[in-house]
Amino acid sequence: MTHSERVQNAALSSISRANRFRQSHVAETSELVETDMIPILDGAYLMKIFIGTPPVERWAIADTGSDLIWYQCLPCARCYRQNTPLFDPKNSSSYMPLSCGSDLCKALPKYLVQVQVYPRCGTSNECTYFYAYLGRSYAMGELGDGGQAVSFPKTVFGCGHNNQLQGTSSVSIAGLVGLAQGGLSLVSQMGSIGRKFSYCLPPFSENTITKQRFGEETTISGNGVVYSSTPLITKPGTLSSSYFLNLEGITVGQQKVSLTSQSDGNIFIDSGTTLTMLPPSFYDQVEALVKQAIGADQFIVQNNQFKLCYTNANSIQNYPNFEVHFTGANLSLKTQNFFLFINDDVMCFAMLPTDSNGISIYGNVAQIYFEVEHNLDQKKISFAPVDCANKQ
Repeated sequence: MTHSERVQNAALSSISRANRFRQSHVAETSELVETDMIPILDGAYLMKIFIGTPPVERWAIADTGSDLIWYQCLPCARCYRQNTPLFDPKNSSSYMPLSCGSDLCKALPKYLVQVQVYPRCGTSNECTYFYAYLGRSYAMGELGDGGQAVSFPKTVFGCGHNNQLQGTSSVSIAGLVGLAQGGLSLVSQMGSIGRKFSYCLPPFSENTITKQRFGEETTISGNGVVYSSTPLITKPGTLSSSYFLNLEGITVGQQKVSLTSQSDGNIFIDSGTTLTMLPPSFYDQVEALVKQAIGADQFIVQNNQFKLCYTNANSIQNYPNFEVHFTGANLSLKTQNFFLFINDDVMCFAMLPTDSNGISIYGNVAQIYFEVEHNLDQKKISFAPVDCANKQ
């Protein structure tokens, strides 16, 4: 794919993800562990993780918007293309299928697939799952116990035998690591390591590796480090594992637009969604202020999901001050947090309106150049402005 096509895919994925979460919402020890994290241009970030005994290295999407950890496994009835061999559970001495009567099997979301209800029992009493994502992406397989790892306790993950991943052209993706609050996620299965993690996202254009950290030492600190925190809000129902925040408003230039509804948990923060999705009327006011500040003629891109684009982007000088106001945390964004280049000379506003019933999402473009710490036990999320491309 071209750069422009991949950015378009990221936009479509953000829209689909907001719709999927909307549908779900209506339906219902002080030890440091760290792993490498890299950006890919399809709007996602990959984390390095080792699975099995002996351990094999794989890269998987880091997703704070879902719970399940899974990898493509042999035998595979249908798998998307990846540039590493599929994980073979027969070659791992610690792998054991999980029974369908286990608590974590019961924690899986329920799906009706071709008249079969998942999760369900396989032929050998193993727990078989189906997990749906944005668009037509899904994973299907069996839950397995990975055994005792060096840094992590026994961790249950999905061995995917039928998987489809839409919206990406990367062949580096071997699976997905769910980092939400549900019982199946990696952060919830860490035991004594502690229910805390942090990441620092570089721009997609940077050819760099940063660190994703787990445990007590993830706390944002250091000489001269300025950080702010906002309450982490948990909602009941099918979105109870997502990380909700309270967005109070956005300042563009010197003018602040406040949300009419500032109820607790009106937006959730997600590393797996590229763009920021805002309520329609609120988005319109923010967009109008951005257009007014920049003052250049709007550029119409054919077959484009973005609402506000400019050509001759490198010559634009009037980028406005842009601040996002969460309860207790005011974030001053760089231009790269709210504009995204779709080709060498055209950039688009990296925020979109949801549909009338859509759910608001604070996407990963807005999180670039911030260290973001999730503390599940203290129920807060903290932000510190950092040059993530050079942070070790």
